[in-house]
Amino acid sequence: MAGMFSCRARRLNGAPLFAAAGFFLLATFPSTSAAQSAAVTSSPSRTQMEEVLRGLNRGRMIGQVAVSPDGKRIAWTEGGRDGAGILVAPIDNLSTSQRLTAADKANRDCRESEPTWAPDSKALVFLSDCDTPDGQQDIYRSGLDGKPSRRISALKGYVNAAAFSPDGQKIAFLYVEGATRPAGALAAMKPWSGVIGEDNIEVQRVAVVRVDAAQPAAPEQVTPASLHVYEFDWRPDSKGLAYIAADPPGENNWWVAKLYTQSLGDAPKAILVPADVAGPLHGLQIAVPRWSPDGKVIAFIGGLMSDQGSTGGDVWIVSAEGGAPRDLTEGRPTSSAWMIWQDDEHLFVSELAGGNCQLIRYRLQGDRVSPGGAITFGSPIFSIPGNVGDGRMALSLSATADRSLFVFRASTFDHPMEIYGAKPGVVMTSGLEGVMQLSHVNDGVEPAWGKSVSLSWKSDTFRVQGWLLLPKDYDPAKKYPLIVEVHGGPAAAVMARWGAGGGLSPAAFSALGYFVLQPNPRGSFGQGEAFTQANRKDFGYGDLRDILAGVDAVEAKYPIDPDRVGITGWSYGGFMTMFAVTQTQRFKAAVAGAGLSDWKSYYGENSIDQWMIPYFGASVYDDPAVYAKSSAINYIKQAHTPTLVVVGDRDGECPAPQSFEFWHALRDQHVPAQLVVYPNEGHGFVNPAHRLDVMERAVDWFDRYMPPAQ
Repeated sequence: MAGMFSCRARRLNGAPLFAAAGFFLLATFPSTSAAQSAAVTSSPSRTQMEEVLRGLNRGRMIGQVAVSPDGKRIAWTEGGRDGAGILVAPIDNLSTSQRLTAADKANRDCRESEPTWAPDSKALVFLSDCDTPDGQQDIYRSGLDGKPSRRISALKGYVNAAAFSPDGQKIAFLYVEGATRPAGALAAMKPWSGVIGEDNIEVQRVAVVRVDAAQPAAPEQVTPASLHVYEFDWRPDSKGLAYIAADPPGENNWWVAKLYTQSLGDAPKAILVPADVAGPLHGLQIAVPRWSPDGKVIAFIGGLMSDQGSTGGDVWIVSAEGGAPRDLTEGRPTSSAWMIWQDDEHLFVSELAGGNCQLIRYRLQGDRVSPGGAITFGSPIFSIPGNVGDGRMALSLSATADRSLFVFRASTFDHPMEIYGAKPGVVMTSGLEGVMQLSHVNDGVEPAWGKSVSLSWKSDTFRVQGWLLLPKDYDPAKKYPLIVEVHGGPAAAVMARWGAGGGLSPAAFSALGYFVLQPNPRGSFGQGEAFTQANRKDFGYGDLRDILAGVDAVEAKYPIDPDRVGITGWSYGGFMTMFAVTQTQRFKAAVAGAGLSDWKSYYGENSIDQWMIPYFGASVYDDPAVYAKSSAINYIKQAHTPTLVVVGDRDGECPAPQSFEFWHALRDQHVPAQLVVYPNEGHGFVNPAHRLDVMERAVDWFDRYMPPAQ
């Protein structure tokens, strides 16, 4: 239930679950309190808000980044408000880039993404919708010789994560044939109909097309229809795959997925079942399978993860034939998220360490799967206080064949997105220490919000890290309000990144005159598995203590008005907002996005109930008390904070009835409250007008009860 406010999704047809007239369904309770009825003339107008948000998104967008295996060229996606395209350039001169496209002169408006290099660096494949009026993406191949790109697939469905086979002859990719929505739980759920859980199930499989196909060809689906595949990796001999998969429906069963190997044309073999293994991996989640070059072992990330795609945990290794897995990073106070083999004895791993993203090289000696095998961790190749990735997944990078160069996109609160490189064993310095800046597409672009500070504070036995955005044009002689923005997950983390982010934008609040605290309380990534697992069976309690201790730390250091402190968040952050206002009167206003008010009823309402067992220890039917303990609705008579509640009507992760229940209870207690339900939206809103409307309402709500200027 990570609080990702946006996702790649197509616009879908279908009626909302709740009838809504016009733009949204609005439910309000008109309070008689003087605070609510008093008009605040300083509230920003819609025009002002649009100007602020446009300022937050200034600069060019850089998406996926891919360096050629020989290290001579880089391909990346770049764009802005006018769309994005694929560019290719020599690595030593990105300013001489050329557009790579499937478009001809009659068709220039194409959606293109995911550049992927051939192993010999002589060709690229990418996704494009140039030849299809319905927006269907297909796979194109370019020989980078000036000739038109050639379509090699004939697809009808959702496609993602294309990868060359090591021998360069085939392309494998994730494919949902006949898809009506992107795979995963973030997108809007289809309207309920038919036999629930049985009819209209869409399964994501690994499909393959040949690179040398004379004509666009329908793909061969190589994994069985009985398994929903989430991630995969080619076997080094190009004759098989390793993949993470589970029984359909895919959006619910990722939390019980298994690791499979399969020779092409044969049946799959489950070599690791977390539900059956003993030790710390028992019942937890697995991701990012990576086959060693000799084909003998598979490395993967394992740990407590609340969302597919939000990866963090320890690095594990298991024999390709199966057997007991080995934890390579047991006790390491970081969260690993991505990896790539250099050779049979070396792994490069990216990880979140406190507030920094960093790249580490492991050396494995002796028997790699034996607990007695030696492991050496090198010093960080780089460690930067920013958001690192190649655009496909968090903390992911692109590497040359010999791993002598890593290329990635990165940004911080202070620096917009650019392309950077890092060389193991070579000390480099640029705007971000330890890396070299390769692109300059956003030179001169300055943030429209205030400065950022990484903070840490003591809470119980933990040192908690968080980010603080100061108000734009900060004056230490003035008193300011503070908004606490709690991230989703809970297994996720706030990383410093450029731009507005989602609908509840910390940068926008900063630009409008607020301090904004973004804590990474227990349950977050960045400080090891013990910290990530520290809120199991304790949702809302320890994490709230961590958050309140962070508020204390900010108030002790900065001129915060204690009567103007508010809280907001999306998904798990929405739950924490709802729970917090029932536990403390510290917050004077609250905005809960896609939240959870009653864990007991939620268990039977949501589309992803499998994620709850690792956290609560049992189903709600076996241990209802542990669910009731953390349910905000059970403490509603203690709530007095004015609260705005927003949600999408087709949210499968945090269904709208949870927001209705909380709003209804506040109304019954005569607490100022407002509920807004947005039609045809899932857990991640995709309609720009809805995203803007959420932010406008949130700003107005905080401005009403704790204005930035007094």
